[in-house]
Amino acid sequence: MDKIKQTALFALLDIPHPRTRVFYGRRQKEKIRQHFSFPFIAKIPRGSAMGKGVYLIRNQDDLQAYLAKVHPAYIQEYIPIDRDIRVVIIGRRIVHAYWRLIPDMDFRSNVSAGGQICLEPVPDIARELALNTALACGWDDVGIDICISEKECFVLEANMKYGRQGFRCAGINYIRLMEEMIANDEI
Repeated sequence: MDKIKQTALFALLDIPHPRTRVFYGRRQKEKIRQHFSFPFIAKIPRGSAMGKGVYLIRNQDDLQAYLAKVHPAYIQEYIPIDRDIRVVIIGRRIVHAYWRLIPDMDFRSNVSAGGQICLEPVPDIARELALNTALACGWDDVGIDICISEKECFVLEANMKYGRQGFRCAGINYIRLMEEMIANDEI
């Protein structure tokens, strides 16, 4: 759940990821606006989940309020989207993939923050990016969030603790799935 480590890993493995930078200390934080234009995303880099600790920074007041809460500052380019994709990989295969629709008046797609699950088919390019990311990173039980912008796919983040609502919506019994995968020596 450490976004700084994830970002470093994505960079090392050349995994497409929104432009992100970590700013340490007062002097570095003063340079955020030299690297990012409003709006941009700011996150609490460690321990945030379910859309909590993620902020859309629209102006200098938003930035100052965020900086008063965190150290270091984790800043990411804002990609305007109306949905993203959650792909769940267990073992070495995709077990579920679905869209998460962003609610009106928000920018986050997290179901816990009001995002809606949509079971329309997920493009193969997003599924492949998620699976390749999980395999490259050595993750065998992960929910990977992907966005598509201007026909490009980006990994937003990986979640080792992911919600089960998408499974319920699709009629997938998560416990039974895990039991079957264990019985079949897939995990």
